[in-house]
Amino acid sequence: MQDRDATELGDDRSLLLVDDDEPFLRRLARAMEKRGFEVEMAESVAAGRAFATARPPAYAVVDLRLEDGNGLDVVEVLRERRPDSRIVVLTGYGAIATAVAAVKIGATDYLSKPADANDITNALLARGDELPPPPENPMSADRVRWEHIQRVYELCDRNVSETARRLNMHRRTLQRILAKRSPK
Repeated sequence: MQDRDATELGDDRSLLLVDDDEPFLRRLARAMEKRGFEVEMAESVAAGRAFATARPPAYAVVDLRLEDGNGLDVVEVLRERRPDSRIVVLTGYGAIATAVAAVKIGATDYLSKPADANDITNALLARGDELPPPPENPMSADRVRWEHIQRVYELCDRNVSETARRLNMHRRTLQRILAKRSPK
């Protein structure tokens, strides 16, 4: 697979990764380098816009929600500076409205986190109307629900009452869910 990816990349293998989750960003950068990309990393909208302005890449993977703003701002700059770039927007908050906004502004594809390097590579290299193949091991519905609850819990600074309020569920129900192991 790696040989196939390297031939499909073409001459310009530049890839900009924009995500504020540093461990995820570093893992993804290593995985994409193994696939033949020349990776630049940014952990904020400001840094992503600076890279996009100075050296617009052929490929980009941009997180939708960053600490200092919206990843779509980076997508906009990339589209202006390099209209042919292939851009994938990642988010932990999969919603139809944000997917539509990302594609309208110029993203090539939209993936929900956690997406692995193979899914991202397939999305970046898909051409024209060709859709990337579905993931080989998609998450179960229970796992997706658990991931969402964990994400909201972390965003609420591990405050059970606030998380329960935002998820519109009873606090004790949430406590029972949090006490269990993650589903497969």
